[in-house]
Amino acid sequence: MTEPSRLNVGDTAPAFTLPSDSGKDVSLSDYAGKRVIVYFYPRANTPGCTKEACDFRDNLAQFNDSDTAVLGISPDPVEKLAKFRDDHELTFPLLSDESKEVMTAWGAFGEKKNYGKIVQGVIRSTFLVGTDGTIESAQYNVKATGHVGRLLRDLPL
Repeated sequence: MTEPSRLNVGDTAPAFTLPSDSGKDVSLSDYAGKRVIVYFYPRANTPGCTKEACDFRDNLAQFNDSDTAVLGISPDPVEKLAKFRDDHELTFPLLSDESKEVMTAWGAFGEKKNYGKIVQGVIRSTFLVGTDGTIESAQYNVKATGHVGRLLRDLPL
């Protein structure tokens, strides 16, 4: 199994500009000077992804209090992301990476095991990008349930 190239603490976060659930393009550079949690998830409106997104929504005030933005990225089209946002009252930007180029650059797309089989897919991953644009935390193969609580407990927010 060939692992996708991964980001490490201290690496410069790969730049991106992607369409959002609101129809506007969002760039990582829009958050220059601010900390940003960038998380990658496989598919909107699936049980695990919904749980993870709602956990971010329910804890957004704590991230905002520490001047940390949250961005969710999936390969879903913008229309599906807008429905996901509306269905679950999500209050942070959801970005569409249908080409999977950004996911690949961040090491969040590639070969993974799914029910014992090796498949190509989104690797559920979360990153904390520091105010200087470098990776402060890189977490791959995270579990959807309980992940946000662990972030709040373990990251220096």
